[in-house]
Formats: sequence, structure tokens, C-alpha cells
Amino acid sequence: MTRPVGRGGSSAAPRSVDVARLAGVSQKTVSRVFNDEQYVSADVRRRVLAAAEELGYRLNNAARALASGRTRSIGVVTLGTALYGPASLLMGVERAARDTGYALRVVNTLEGDPGGIAGAVESLLEQGVDGIVISEPIDEGINDGEVSIHVDVPVLALGAPPAFAGPRVVTTGVGADLLARVATEHLLDLGHVTVHHLAGPQRWYAARDRLEGWRAALAAHDRNVPAVVEGDWSAASGYAAGRELASADGVTAVFAANDDMAIGLIRALTEAGRRVPDDVSVVGFDDIPVAAYVTPPLTTVRQPFDAVAQTGLRLLVHAIENPHAEPLLASDPPVELVVRTSTAPPPPRTTPGRGRRAASRSRGGPHVPPHSGEGPPTHH
Repeated sequence: MTRPVGRGGSSAAPRSVDVARLAGVSQKTVSRVFNDEQYVSADVRRRVLAAAEELGYRLNNAARALASGRTRSIGVVTLGTALYGPASLLMGVERAARDTGYALRVVNTLEGDPGGIAGAVESLLEQGVDGIVISEPIDEGINDGEVSIHVDVPVLALGAPPAFAGPRVVTTGVGADLLARVATEHLLDLGHVTVHHLAGPQRWYAARDRLEGWRAALAAHDRNVPAVVEGDWSAASGYAAGRELASADGVTAVFAANDDMAIGLIRALTEAGRRVPDDVSVVGFDDIPVAAYVTPPLTTVRQPFDAVAQTGLRLLVHAIENPHAEPLLASDPPVELVVRTSTAPPPPRTTPGRGRRAASRSRGGPHVPPHSGEGPPTHH
């Protein structure tokens, strides 16, 4: 069969009526096949799809949206940043969306814009999206964190979100405090008396969660809680913190709120003559690709970006397509501690009567960490 010809002899896009004619069925049957409705036999479905492929027919999504009241699109509000965490989470959402049949429309916000989230949500609502994903990691400090827009479509909040006035809000990705507790307890289990914390900027929800997890772990073990040093997620801020901690007494273990800061911290400690892990153990957070290849390879907790995105998109699509059903509940994200060679038991304490030379000789002896840097990392 030749392709349908439009007015003036030009080739026209095939329509559902053309598919119906070629397949020998009604136009309503074609609609049922493409809307994946029941009560269509396998033979009829095969004939319709074969005819559509022969003609090059594609479902008119705009018409489908008018008929169903849906655009089959999901809006995403995310911070416009190249930082590993937000960028990886956005990529995870994009990958997860491929299996849902929904298109993504992404709006970036800017750090420091107090109306950025509200403006992004308003823009997406004007485009008629069926649901919204909020991957906005910063508290802009206005309206007690509440977005002053009524959102009448389902909302998925990744992590600790702003508050919305809307009928259906589902949340996933909460659990950074648990990951931080695991990182801190790893150092305590090695025998460190306490653990210092290099925190992220406290406007970030994730930085607050990691600080609270660290603090909760120390409290649970009845350990002293040292003063917090705050960075800005960059390796440079980790380096500055490392110079400060290198000169402090009693620092044998540090939990850094991300891997970049941990790497900068290790550089500063090494330059100050504090060996990692012989003198100071360091744990990071994220498991960025380079973490396994720095010196020493970095012990860290891995963020489950893809798992969080897949779970979140499943919850959101269920809320979109089942508006009167009870919302699904998210499972806790997996906890994965990747143990490499930046952590070890603390150096032996100097006993009374032993001089500095003897103590130095004791620390300088051969030390075998619990996990060798050779071979694959250990996962818990």
C-alpha cells in the first residue's frame, strides 16, 4: 500500500483511519490497541501494529492528551549545578523515566534565588505536566521552607523537600542520616575514641542530615561530640579544613560529608605530616568514581542514586495513574559502606615514661590495615 497523499499531491502523515483500513478493523479498534486496552485479540493486535509499522504511523500524543486529560510528561525541578550528588540524581531520574512512557521536562533553579522553586513549579504547571519531581537540595530560608503554590498534580520529593500545599506528595531518598551513622560507626568500631566531622554547607538538607547522623552515632556510643568544621562541598574547602584539623590535638578520625572534601582533607593532612590512615582515618560520602584511585583509596558510603530514582518514579507514576488509590510507600534505601585503605585502627597512645622518639618509632612500625588496597573493595 502506498503512503496516503494529501492535498496538492504532497505526502501526508498516516492517520488512524489509514491503519484501520489496512488492518481491516475499525478505527475504534486501532485506538484500543494503541491505548493498550483489554478485549483485543492477539491476532487483531498483531495486524494493527503491523499496519502501523508499514505506514509509519505514530500515535498522536497531543490528541491522546486532549482525550485523556494527560500530557504523559513529568516535570523536574533541580538545582542547576555540576556537583556530583544532584547531577547523579538527575541522571538517575532520566534513566528511570525511560521505562515509564513519560517524557521529562526539566527546569533548573539557581542557588540563592528565594523564588526559584516556586517559579520553576509554576512554569511546569503551565506546561500541563502530569506530575512533578522536586530534586531541590537547598533551603532558601523563606516561608518556613514552604512553596507558596498550590500544586494540583502528584509531587515526588527526593530527599528532604520543601512543603507543598497539594493533594498527593510522595517522598523517597530520605536516609542520608542513616548512611552517616554507618560511616561514623565504622570509625568507632575500629577503636577511635571519637570522630570529627567535616560538614557540608548547612543550607543543604543533605548536609544537615549527614551532620545529624554523625551526631546520633556519637551519642548512641556515649562519645564526645567535637566541634564541627564546615566546608562548601569543594576539595579546596576540605583542604582548608584539613590544615585546621592537622594542628588540633586528639584528631584520629574524620567523617567528611562528601568525597571531594575528604580528598582535599587527606592532601592537607599528608602535607602536615599526618599520615592517612596511620595517624588519621578518613571516611567520605558518595563514592565518586575517583574515590577508588586516590592515595590512599578512600573509604566511603555509596549513595544509591539509581535505586532512589527508580523507586521514586514508580511511586509518582502510580499516583498519577491511580488518583484515588492509596499512595505506595517507599522502602528504605540500601546502605553500602565501601571499605578501602583510608581507614584503620587509631595509632597507639603514648604511655607515661615513653619519650616522643619511642612513640614515633611505635607509630612508624609496619601497619596492616583491615582491608588491603589491592583487589576489589569490600561492601557491607
